[in-house]
Amino acid sequence: MFDVIMSKIVYFQCPTGISGDMCLGALVNLGVSLEYLVENLNKLGIEQEYKLWAEFVTRKSQQAVMVHVDLIKNHHHHHQRHLPEIEQIIQTADLPPRVEAWSLAIFRQLAVAEGAVHGISPEKVHFHEVGAVDAIVDVVGTCLGLDWLGIDSNSEGLPLLYCSKLPTGGGTVGAAHGIMAVPVPAVLKLWEMRKCPVYSNGIEKELVTPTGAAIVTTLATEFGSPPDMNLEKVGMGAGNKNFKIPNILRIWLGETAESENSKKDKNKGIKHKITHEETKHNSELVNQQHQDSTSPYLENISVLETQIDDISPQAIGYIFEELFAVGAVDVFTQAVGMKKNRPGVLLTVICHSEQLTECETILFRETTTLGIRRFSQQRSVLQREIQQLETEYGKVRVKVAWIGTLQNKSITNVHPEYADCAELARKYNIPWQEIHRLALQTWYSKN
Repeated sequence: MFDVIMSKIVYFQCPTGISGDMCLGALVNLGVSLEYLVENLNKLGIEQEYKLWAEFVTRKSQQAVMVHVDLIKNHHHHHQRHLPEIEQIIQTADLPPRVEAWSLAIFRQLAVAEGAVHGISPEKVHFHEVGAVDAIVDVVGTCLGLDWLGIDSNSEGLPLLYCSKLPTGGGTVGAAHGIMAVPVPAVLKLWEMRKCPVYSNGIEKELVTPTGAAIVTTLATEFGSPPDMNLEKVGMGAGNKNFKIPNILRIWLGETAESENSKKDKNKGIKHKITHEETKHNSELVNQQHQDSTSPYLENISVLETQIDDISPQAIGYIFEELFAVGAVDVFTQAVGMKKNRPGVLLTVICHSEQLTECETILFRETTTLGIRRFSQQRSVLQREIQQLETEYGKVRVKVAWIGTLQNKSITNVHPEYADCAELARKYNIPWQEIHRLALQTWYSKN
């Protein structure tokens, strides 16, 4: 005989789709304390950028909880975050271990999908509305709620979360890149990565948001009908629109009974399934000349150039700051000789295609140029990761670049972050080069 093990699980029923705020609403309705969410979300260090609150609403006469993430003016304006910054926010927040791991996995999944859509590295993705403050709150808040409910984990460390088929929606929606067809490209890519079962419920609106899709495609063990369970409670999370059917995400909370042996076998099957999906996805990204686990990879890049001979050097410095603020990858000048024997500068901006219009606008607005040349090029880029070291003077982030694959990689470059070294050098009145050397020494001693 085998011992019977009771596992706590959740089932996401998504008749009108899923979004991050619907997840939060359903979890709060299940009993997750809003005060608990606020207390832990404040550890992210972005509480001055939003306000979190909840209310009961009705959708087609059914009561549900709607959670609002209201952005505070002047904090989120023009601020776009890349994946490394979001990862840094999460990793330094002292969250429960499972919450940190799940949140990082969700944002990595979303960045891989966005990167595949735009032909760029996940680290270079600008998260716009997808990765702004509200999405960070939605993702981390959802993971906090699942952890608070005590949902058991599978062998991969992911929650025992099951999800229904997802409705496709239809029509168009405004986004950072303009008007897009629904489902938007990132959602389609996330579905493709997990081979999600989808269908049309006849509602021609955006039903599944990128944040909602990232949560379930990352965390869900399976998609389809509800698993066998002893149902304990159902949480109702409201969407912000009214449809012909109640716009409510229903999260079923329950327990499932299985023998210890069958649970081990099931977890092995889950692990094999996830590994197969990841391998197939990686193969697809290689065909696009962009792959998350191969280094170097090729990415498309835009280049803007213009010569200027009648502008103050002080203005050039300001232009650099403005271009980097909107996401330019690099900006530099070269001395050139121009017509009428005037000395001038060749100003070059390297950016991703999604930032091209913003960068060009800054050049026209802040310089005297009357024309800007555009080029589309490819560049070969080494994969890199940010590691954090503890030195005798404090923490230093180190950028580590490598060549090869995740399974067989060779380190090519290790570089401590300038800002961290400078901060410690000033704090302890020690030469910057000494902090830099100590960080390198610490890294190599541990690797």
